Amino acid sequence: MAARAMWKGVLDLDEGIPVKLYSAVEDRKVHFRLLHEKDHVPLRREMINPVTGEAVAYQEAKRGWETEDGRLVVLAEDELESLEPEPSRTIEVLRFVEPGTLSHLWYDRPYYLGPDGHDEAWSALAEALRRTGREGVVRWVMRKKPYVGALRLHGNVPMLLTLRHAGQVVEASNLDAPSGRELEEREMDMARKLLQMLEGTFDPEEWEDTYQARVRELVEAKATGRTISLREYKKRRDEGESLEKALEASLQQAGGRRSA
Repeated sequence: MAARAMWKGVLDLDEGIPVKLYSAVEDRKVHFRLLHEKDHVPLRREMINPVTGEAVAYQEAKRGWETEDGRLVVLAEDELESLEPEPSRTIEVLRFVEPGTLSHLWYDRPYYLGPDGHDEAWSALAEALRRTGREGVVRWVMRKKPYVGALRLHGNVPMLLTLRHAGQVVEASNLDAPSGRELEEREMDMARKLLQMLEGTFDPEEWEDTYQARVRELVEAKATGRTISLREYKKRRDEGESLEKALEASLQQAGGRRSA
């Protein structure tokens, strides 16, 4: 099934490049509904006044912010709406930076950029990103929210990655420095050999979310009326844990032989 664009805009380069935005990730988790145990009727969530115990309609709710000294500041909807950015379809390019300037700590959510009727301009953008290897720093407004992002190439497809703000990123310099003696050369040699022993390539297909897969299997089986043996699932889990322990033991043995 072809991907569906979630937003359209114009990348502000030269005369402007019309583009479509596609989500590069999707939520594949199993989402449950809460049911009443007695009759399996779906439950609904309500806002309850903790003083009176009465349900409160959404229209009667206000947004509030609690200050550090415990005071509540009430904000009206029109006050919050007045702070929203002006709607725009422009993706403003602020600058281009050298490869590696942006740390992965800053990347948040990835989106593919597809052409919106101007394939030649889009192809030229992709080729320019490929030749220079640079990343663009951009900003745009989408669905009443301002974003800062990185414009980069993934394979042959331009991407936008929303960037976290400075207050969200915890720098490694904030961590306590490790204490203790300096490592001996023999210990460093063991560490290097362990890294060499575990060298390989990264294949995302190897890393399946086994828990979500088991949940889906269980749901599908019960939906078709099949009887489920919980012992079977436990056996699979235990086998996986045993395999993991066996691999750890093998690595320890290999490290011991190499150090000897």
